[in-house]
Amino acid sequence: MNTPLSRRTALQAAGATALAAGLASGLTATAAHADGQGLGHNSRPKLVTYPRPATMPTNTTFKVRARTAPDGEWRTLDIWRPQLEEINATTGSGKVYNSSMVYFDFRGSVELEVTYLKGGTTKARVRPDALGISPELLGDTLRFTLDEPRDVVVQINDEIFDCLHVITNALEKHAPSADDPDVIYFGPGVHTVTGNVLTVPSGKTVYLAGGAVLTAQVYFKDVERARLTGHGVLYNNPGGAILCEGSRNIRIEDVIILNPAGYAGTFGESHNVRVRKARSFSSKGNGDGFDVFSSTGVHFDGCFMRNSDDCFAIYAHRWDYYGDTRDITIENCTLWADVAHPVNVGTHGNSDAPEMIENLVIKNVDVLDHREPQMGYQGCVALNPGDSNLIKNVRIEDLRIEDFRQGQVIHMRIMYNTKYNTSVGRGIEDVYIKNLTYTGTHANPSLFLGYDADHAIKNVTFENLVINGLVVADSMKKPTWYYTTDSVQWFSNEHVTNLKFLTTAEAAAAS
Repeated sequence: MNTPLSRRTALQAAGATALAAGLASGLTATAAHADGQGLGHNSRPKLVTYPRPATMPTNTTFKVRARTAPDGEWRTLDIWRPQLEEINATTGSGKVYNSSMVYFDFRGSVELEVTYLKGGTTKARVRPDALGISPELLGDTLRFTLDEPRDVVVQINDEIFDCLHVITNALEKHAPSADDPDVIYFGPGVHTVTGNVLTVPSGKTVYLAGGAVLTAQVYFKDVERARLTGHGVLYNNPGGAILCEGSRNIRIEDVIILNPAGYAGTFGESHNVRVRKARSFSSKGNGDGFDVFSSTGVHFDGCFMRNSDDCFAIYAHRWDYYGDTRDITIENCTLWADVAHPVNVGTHGNSDAPEMIENLVIKNVDVLDHREPQMGYQGCVALNPGDSNLIKNVRIEDLRIEDFRQGQVIHMRIMYNTKYNTSVGRGIEDVYIKNLTYTGTHANPSLFLGYDADHAIKNVTFENLVINGLVVADSMKKPTWYYTTDSVQWFSNEHVTNLKFLTTAEAAAAS
């Protein structure tokens, strides 16, 4: 369907057709709209499911049902098919795997029943581990309960790719109206736009209703007060799913991004951007999640990212973007990097007019996996300034890292990577890392590498670093000639100064 922006009536008609089909099988998006428009509190629906359009690919590994706990009516959920990538370290080629995803909205508690149709189930795991969800396993079927909207991954028999991603939202209370002249509305069904790029004017909201699929890139160019929201899907978007350039006061909420042909989102020379509960899956080369260039005041909150390159990348200058990058927050997110880093900072900048990346906060984040065979691109969090960048004032707090396939927990390196850089990075200064935990056996030694005395790493403090249950501190018992990093087989070179490891009590006493 080719849909110019002015044809809102056609969009509404498409939504009505899909909605009528969905009513036959259970609660749909209209019920969610009614939830906020006059029904009594006790009458409001607690579970809202959305049909997958028939032309969208599915996967056949799982059957999934959900009900309001403890005894609501079971509803069978449609299975969507994200695709994921694994790099062959010998050939460099990438193999693409089909995976599974379901999504729905709820209020209260919901019970899920997942049946592994391949059979032979010996164990099941619901991640992140920090949620403490222990599923009840009955043969090839498992059950567990979510007491609030969470994004989780169900793995059977330690399958990495052929697993189930469960994406959940709270009920929509104030969904935009299709009749609102400031709303570009897409109802349930698959939609295209002319030229495969949806350019969003200032003051407009792009709304993807639950069950809607948009195959175009959403483009914010030199605009203000614009928004992308809704419980729909951006799918196979050419050039990437979201592109935000020279814009300010932008909001992106709740959308799911499946298999974009490029980055899930690019934010260049933009200011005051908030991305809340966006989800991204990718399988193509250079399949980054969200990348920030020369921007200020960008806040990512509650995102689930599973990408075939960096989940988050924070840079200064590249391409036509110029200027410092400041005040970036990544919080309450779940990250899974099938290739490269969950978080990468600093690679690109301006050697001719050096820039800064400063005031970066990473808080309350779960890292589920990290696989990168190349030593130079490892690190669940990598601070790797090149191109004369200076990284300064970084705060990392409550970072929970589960065992990953291959890589490093932390990698700080003043970089001169001739593939990407035209000069060495200026340095890393003033980094505070509190309550970082890693539990596992696959991590390579974390590296802290200054380039020389003029391009150094300065003032890095760890508070309550816990590696496999060991609290790592300068005061811990060890031979007097050992470095603290020896206790966990990490390494820092002579161009790292004032690297400290404190217990929580020591940090409190010093403050």
